Amino acid sequence: MSHGLLAGDEVTLEPISADAFKGEVRAWAQRIGVEPGEIHLRLMKRKWASCSSRGRLTFDTGLLTQTAVFRDEVIVHELLHLKVPNHGKLFHTLLRAHIREGQVYRASDTGMVSP
Repeated sequence: MSHGLLAGDEVTLEPISADAFKGEVRAWAQRIGVEPGEIHLRLMKRKWASCSSRGRLTFDTGLLTQTAVFRDEVIVHELLHLKVPNHGKLFHTLLRAHIREGQVYRASDTGMVSP
């Protein structure tokens, strides 16, 4: 399964290191007001990220080669699950509040299952 953006998307990919990515996660966590228990990166075949009920966040290593905008949406999506465990109205309202609407990419648009 491809970890890229849709064909025809004209965006510049911005590769970063694992440490820089974890720094982005910590910065967003502080902005949102949550504290993840653990932050991990590993190859995931079906989704970009997951959040356990104990606060363990796991992100796909493919995110390291995605755009900053896309990484932000996946990061914020998972961090918000530390506040709201489902994908209901409150969750989507908070997601829109943290990510400017024009910048939001849906994880499912890339051919992977939404986190």
